[in-house]
Amino acid sequence: MSIRTVGPVALAVAGTVAALGGAPVEALGATVSSTVHSPDTPLNVRSGGSSAHRKVGALANGAAITVSCQVFGEQVAGGVRNSPYWLRLTGGGYVSDAYVRWTPERPHVAWCGPTAATVPIARPGDAPGLNVRSVSNTGGRELRKIRNGESLHVVCQDWGESVAGTQRRSAAWNKLAEGGYVADANVVWPSSPTLPWCGQAPPTVPPATPEAFITRVAGPAQEGMRRYNVPASVTIAQAILESGWGGSGLTRRDHNYFGIKCFGSPAGIAVGCRSYETSECNKKTCFRTRASFRAYRNASGSMVDHGRFLTVNPRYAPAFQWDYAPERFARAIHKAGYATSPTYADNLINIMRRYDLTRFDLK
Repeated sequence: MSIRTVGPVALAVAGTVAALGGAPVEALGATVSSTVHSPDTPLNVRSGGSSAHRKVGALANGAAITVSCQVFGEQVAGGVRNSPYWLRLTGGGYVSDAYVRWTPERPHVAWCGPTAATVPIARPGDAPGLNVRSVSNTGGRELRKIRNGESLHVVCQDWGESVAGTQRRSAAWNKLAEGGYVADANVVWPSSPTLPWCGQAPPTVPPATPEAFITRVAGPAQEGMRRYNVPASVTIAQAILESGWGGSGLTRRDHNYFGIKCFGSPAGIAVGCRSYETSECNKKTCFRTRASFRAYRNASGSMVDHGRFLTVNPRYAPAFQWDYAPERFARAIHKAGYATSPTYADNLINIMRRYDLTRFDLK
């Protein structure tokens, strides 16, 4: 059961994005054609997978395109479908799959690595084949085997049993388009794509206004308050400060508004762990490094996990006597060591007052 997706998918034979230097290429699998369907306005070509990325070109309605791979990006309701996938053109730039018509049907498009398309390969070493399981652990029912060296069509990843495989140790399992899961520990990726976690909401773009951001997170913050008694006003103010009004890559991609790290596992509420570049400081200096952060299904997961984080850490226990006095709660978690900035609590309180965030606290 080999899935031929290596190399660019051959889409139309002419009219490729001339302004971007695109040119048709031969596919390794069946040839399929694709055209832009945007009758009301030219389709923007972006530098990345969202409308917030820089515009680098435009395509007329009916233009033929050639695609090399796809990324999981901003959800778009377009002229053909609702889709979170953005297609990297062979000539450069990305277009939303929501505006693309495929003939005769949409092919298996490879995931984009940092510089080129990447197709995973089954490499279970000397074993007779790579087991496909019904769930993301070795206790799941075996559905079939995949031969060594076969290419895989992975649609998303699931956090499951940690496996020491032929390639790495990993708790990530790859969900296949044909059904079932294979341990990523036994899979070779020519380069590393940024895959979605199964069931994860698409990446977001920063809201246009402060009030739009507050509207986005108010409901999830109230959900966190219902479950863990952290004042919603404090949660929203912390999300504003720590996500940069929703602009950080960690927030946009993995819905993590508070920079909570994985420490080995997602710990129940999060759906997975992902490595990001970050800054760390000691008593002498600050430096760039990489760390593993929790990835969430959506904003609600992040807000609820934030409440849980404050609840299960004993040092924050004194703050909960002020769960209906949000300014005192903010000062209490700061005093307990939540942040090193000497003005952290003052910053939270100023934000709470300026945007009247206490209106979202549950009575």
